[in-house]
Amino acid sequence: MRNYLDFYIDGTWVAPAQPRSLEVINPATEDVAGTISMGSAQDVDRAVAAARRAFESFGRTSRAERLELLDCVLAELVARKDDLAAAITEEMGAPAGLASAAHVPFGIGHFQIARQVLAGLQPDRAIGSTLITAEPIGVVGMITPWNWPLNQIACKVAPALAVGCTMVLKPSEVAPFSAQVFAEAIHAAGVPAGVFNMVNGDGPSVGAAISSHPGVDMVSFTGSTRAGVQVACDAAPTVKRVHQELGGKSANIILPDADLADAVARGVEAMMINSGQSCNAPSRMLVPISRMDEAKSVAAATIARQVVGSPTEAVALGPVVSQVQWDRIHALITQGIAEGATLVAGGTGRPEGLDRGYYVRPTVFADVTNEMTIAREEIFGPVVVLIGYSNVEEAVKIANDSVYGLAAYVQSPDLEQARAIASRLRAGQVLINYAALDLNAPFGGYKQSGNGREWGEHAFHEFMEAKAVLGFAPA
Repeated sequence: MRNYLDFYIDGTWVAPAQPRSLEVINPATEDVAGTISMGSAQDVDRAVAAARRAFESFGRTSRAERLELLDCVLAELVARKDDLAAAITEEMGAPAGLASAAHVPFGIGHFQIARQVLAGLQPDRAIGSTLITAEPIGVVGMITPWNWPLNQIACKVAPALAVGCTMVLKPSEVAPFSAQVFAEAIHAAGVPAGVFNMVNGDGPSVGAAISSHPGVDMVSFTGSTRAGVQVACDAAPTVKRVHQELGGKSANIILPDADLADAVARGVEAMMINSGQSCNAPSRMLVPISRMDEAKSVAAATIARQVVGSPTEAVALGPVVSQVQWDRIHALITQGIAEGATLVAGGTGRPEGLDRGYYVRPTVFADVTNEMTIAREEIFGPVVVLIGYSNVEEAVKIANDSVYGLAAYVQSPDLEQARAIASRLRAGQVLINYAALDLNAPFGGYKQSGNGREWGEHAFHEFMEAKAVLGFAPA
């Protein structure tokens, strides 16, 4: 049983201003896995004050000092990698293999890349007698989700730390265990007091207090589009920078010349990773309508190979994160059936043999139109929809017909054709032929998928301000 009742503020663990606790549920068993304290605006005030004091000195540290600090953090994260993986499996149900092979390496990877970028960063350039320089923006409020908990913390903290910002983190109260281990690693690495602060809590209390706080210069939020809108509204009166990585409903266009069997199978498998709880998952699969029956057959066979079970075992899918998420996914599956989509595999109810835990049957719908609810709304579960198209022009039109624009996918052996299609897709990241993720590539979306970019060098720009010093050099 994990009991994390203190917050990390100004380099030490402190009790909350107002004692209030929350039980954290293990989604695989529905048992209580631990308890955390729930913060308040008073706790945020303390954390922001510590971050503001620390920024006076940390914002002026040298590149060499911050490179050394990143090395120390990296060493501690590597030393705690097994603890981090175990925490992620327990708090949000990621299979142990996925936690060890993806969740934790991605988190560590963001720090490795931040170090590389910082080593080569050139923040100053001259235009005539004017110096253009980039400086840390100041105190950053960070609000992170439960689906890739360590990854989403690391991809914000690493670049912010690298450029000299100080920060206040509110991790998800649904999956707070890995954040606790992360904070312990930050402390052990010797990060100066006040540079990194963490307050647990929910959105209406701690999240809103961070977003609206006049002492916070920027808020970086990852989560639903609905919550992102609220963060922006809360931040507006203080005119702070708002960075948002929000929802997605990514199209996966399987072009007519693609190997349909291979492309459909890989697309279904990609959708099932992390139990479908990824904002960039290829949830809308577009296939030639003349080959829909073949696609259905391949998809059904692929689903039959997906093993669902306890995340401590060798399975492809563990549970989804919570009862709330389980209920939402099932409501949307039910709506898909009611609206006339063909249920190819899966459906409502738990998988056979699993009568406890938030397990969802991997599900495929076919004969879906892009107007159906399951094609419009982000389900955030192991559900993929197959949409038919008559020609490539129609496929592009369907792909772009979404309020979201986080990611898109294109499958074709003709790389020139795939590139041409990629250039027409209104999405922040396009993956051709199931390319592997690149942590150096900017990650973020068009439209209601957010503002700004994370990962690699592009993340650095989000946490910096541009300053022009005129007359810096003799005219």
